[in-house]
Amino acid sequence: SDSRSGQSEHQRVLWPLLLVTMSVAEPTSDSAPFFSDDSEAEGSDERREVAEEPASGVSRVRALLTVLILCYINLLNYMDRFTVAGVLPDIEHYFGINDEKSGLLQTVFICSYMFLAPLFGYLGDRYNRKYIMSAGISFWSLVTLASSYTPKEHFWALLLTRGLVGVGEASYSTIAPTIIADLYVQGKRTNMLSIFYFAIPVGSGLGYIVGSQVSALAQDWHWALRVTPGLGLIAVLLLLVIVQEPKRGAIEARPEQHLHQTSWIKDLQALRRNRSFVLSTFGFTAVAFVTGSLALWAPTFLLRAAIFSGEKVPCEEGHCSSSESLIFGIITCVTGILGVASGVQVSRALRTKTPRADPLVCAAGLLLSAPFLYLAIVFAEASTIATYVFVFFGETFLSMNWAIVADILLYVVVPTRRSTAEALQIVVSHLLGDAGSPYLIGVVSDALRRSDSFLWQFRSLQLSLLLCAFVSVVGGAFFLATALFIEKDRQRAENYDPTGESVDANRTCIWF
Repeated sequence: SDSRSGQSEHQRVLWPLLLVTMSVAEPTSDSAPFFSDDSEAEGSDERREVAEEPASGVSRVRALLTVLILCYINLLNYMDRFTVAGVLPDIEHYFGINDEKSGLLQTVFICSYMFLAPLFGYLGDRYNRKYIMSAGISFWSLVTLASSYTPKEHFWALLLTRGLVGVGEASYSTIAPTIIADLYVQGKRTNMLSIFYFAIPVGSGLGYIVGSQVSALAQDWHWALRVTPGLGLIAVLLLLVIVQEPKRGAIEARPEQHLHQTSWIKDLQALRRNRSFVLSTFGFTAVAFVTGSLALWAPTFLLRAAIFSGEKVPCEEGHCSSSESLIFGIITCVTGILGVASGVQVSRALRTKTPRADPLVCAAGLLLSAPFLYLAIVFAEASTIATYVFVFFGETFLSMNWAIVADILLYVVVPTRRSTAEALQIVVSHLLGDAGSPYLIGVVSDALRRSDSFLWQFRSLQLSLLLCAFVSVVGGAFFLATALFIEKDRQRAENYDPTGESVDANRTCIWF
């Protein structure tokens, strides 16, 4: 009886220890029995492969292909947007319109694009983003093709179709950066966003080049609008076949984190309180104002300067000289690549010294671009070479912002609100930026013009474009203000607590 009571005592002590040991060891794929056969080893290898699968649910190769496809579509997006600017003198001559109506072409497009962005931001945070983009790009391609058949008597039809093009572009621009954010984090995300945003200046430059050269070859500006639709349909096929929808926020979340959606109103309230997001959005609005003005009016301004100085003859027989659009397009491509790359590299180097590097680099880019843009506008009548040199430096510094601003948004906003934040930034930056700036420049130009002489066609546009230098300085001030709050807002996004309390590194963080 003593031995039996001893055994029962040992059982009461050892069984709980054994159960605890089994419960701890069982769930982990890395643990294996001390003695195991080949089948058990193979099973552990399979479990290890499953454990190493990317949290986003997308393989490395497919993730890289996804970024390249999104970059290709972004290039087409901006190529189509600035094809019209590349043939603007031809359009003015064809329809017999003034600067005010010419500015409407860009304004109508941006307004449509801007007001629909929140809708697609809402959908992008809740539904399959690949299918939303595919439908939008298909619609954009068909409407762009339709706009190339506008008759001479119906300028309103061109305005309408350009407005509808914004529907397709809104479905893409609000969503694509959030897919990249769900595929990569930290330094890799910055690199991939740099690749993505290289497409903006390169696509813009190609818009001028392709538009002007196709128009020159065909002796008809309508053909310039028939290049991108076919390339857009190819992009839709690539999206549907290759791109895979990543899991939202999974690559950033720790195992104990849970992602939950909140209402759209609550999302907006949270974004409104995010000072880094608000201030950087206003800074980016200045970038949009300047780039929108230069994008539409720079080739026309350079052509008028050449006509005024006697270097070129006026437009005749419905076709204008295309060399200004070609040169400006090449400058835009080169400066875009240099600007985006240098902005990212300078920011990366400064991050080792200060966490405020990103907004400081953006501020420096805008503040440095202002004097060069001013000199380019002033020297246009005196020296063509000096004008192009100043434009080169001005656009280089201006392009330093593109990838950095996108990165700021992604790390100061929680994953489930990013599409909404992208949409809100698009609305504000375009509403106060390039939606009105081309039209405003045209209105001011017409108001300042005293006669229809070549002198006043050039001078009035020159004086109105000086607004760009002033707006660049204002944008730099907004980015300097962003630097005051960027560190705290980034920490708040990374350690988000739904109760509003601060969360330290040892506590569980729950996003919703």
